[in-house]
Amino acid sequence: MSTEPTGSSSPTGTPAGARSRPRLIITRKDVRYAGWVAFFAWVFSVYDYILFGTLLPKIADDFGWSTEYSTAIATIVSVGTFVVALCVGPLVDRIGRRRGLIFTTVGAALSSGLTAISPWAWWLVVVRFISGLGYSEQAVNSTYLNEMYAAAEQSGERVKSKGLTYSFIQGGWPVGVLFAAAMTAVLLPVTGWREIFAIATFPAIVIAILGRKLKETPQFLRMKQVRELLRAGRHDEAAQLASDYGIPLREEERSGGERSPLRALFEPRQRKHTIFLSAAFLLNWFGVQVFAVLGTTVLTNGPGVSFSSTLVVLIVSNGVAYIGYLVHGIVGDKIGRRETIMAGWLLSGISYALMLFVVHGYVGVLATYSIGLFFLIGPYSALLFYMGESYPTRMRGTGTSVVNAMGPIGAILGGALLTGLLTAGLNMSLAALIAGALAIFLSGFLMLGARRIRPGAPPIDQEDLPPSVAAA
Repeated sequence: MSTEPTGSSSPTGTPAGARSRPRLIITRKDVRYAGWVAFFAWVFSVYDYILFGTLLPKIADDFGWSTEYSTAIATIVSVGTFVVALCVGPLVDRIGRRRGLIFTTVGAALSSGLTAISPWAWWLVVVRFISGLGYSEQAVNSTYLNEMYAAAEQSGERVKSKGLTYSFIQGGWPVGVLFAAAMTAVLLPVTGWREIFAIATFPAIVIAILGRKLKETPQFLRMKQVRELLRAGRHDEAAQLASDYGIPLREEERSGGERSPLRALFEPRQRKHTIFLSAAFLLNWFGVQVFAVLGTTVLTNGPGVSFSSTLVVLIVSNGVAYIGYLVHGIVGDKIGRRETIMAGWLLSGISYALMLFVVHGYVGVLATYSIGLFFLIGPYSALLFYMGESYPTRMRGTGTSVVNAMGPIGAILGGALLTGLLTAGLNMSLAALIAGALAIFLSGFLMLGARRIRPGAPPIDQEDLPPSVAAA
């Protein structure tokens, strides 16, 4: 990373920050490399995360679990995933975006490897908690790449169609699911579920090693400099440096205190946005848990598709979902990401309802499941980028990770609701309609309460929202 000293005066008479305030250059080459590393890190994190749900019927057979018991186990795993994921955001705001990406990728490798050697059921449940690190990869990617794109533009590099570019990276979700389904279809007849988990361990380690060559974002390095001055008691210098960088400091920070990043998410200017965005994300994950994570269980016990045929459905539908990522990335750049997310989730809820109660036959199920996934998963290319651009730098990692952590809570509640409805005697189709399709539909409406950001607006870095940002 090249540097050029800049000047202004400090209280000591020397240029303020002459030694510590470099001009940080991010090139298009840096952005491309970061994008490829983030993409593959996300692919193998998704492979590990989604594989548990895909193989759950086979794992249940191996351990002798009933359908209700296996969905309850999935719910318990989601609890641990949430706890782990919630810790990632504040960590990334402390140790940096680059180190956070490496840390979460290593976590995904550990999750896969330890699952593969599970000697008994409860070992498997506990080690699946670690999958929360891999799941958090998307929040880290969102924070990191938002700042890299902005830094490249500040360095004079032009990044075209940021939403479309990010959609390729976030599209690692359907690619990871496709890979998991393909490996299951090819290897399960000749090996077992353990070996399929083991495959993900070594590629994830390689990606973590490649991540060591990533550059840290200038935004984080500047914030780190300000925090170091504050901790050293050099409050006036910190205030001056923060002013030069355009980083807002609150009164308690100027006097040496520091506000918790989690508490900052509920400041007056952030509260409504955080609540509605978190609620929408949480409710949408009811549907993700029901139709994506537990898709094989729903399809085999609902429409009555055979397990081998469900793997074909997953492969085809996730190929369609990848196209959905690209489409929603393009549309989000044009009309706004919040509006794109909202429309997609409304259409997804309708499609899954049609799959459960209207269409008949394998082709109809394949078509409606694929359309549902197109509009359920595709908007996440806009959503994750939207999360990063809608919070200031000082809380961007925490904001994206906390909202992202609502996913496992939604999975917990969605899985618990599905289990409860099945235990109460409802059939799988009706239970999936209530716990999945309806929840997805409602999540689209909740996005109305989140902050609207006009197309082309830069990430928020000021305490006072710029004119390009309008409250909902």
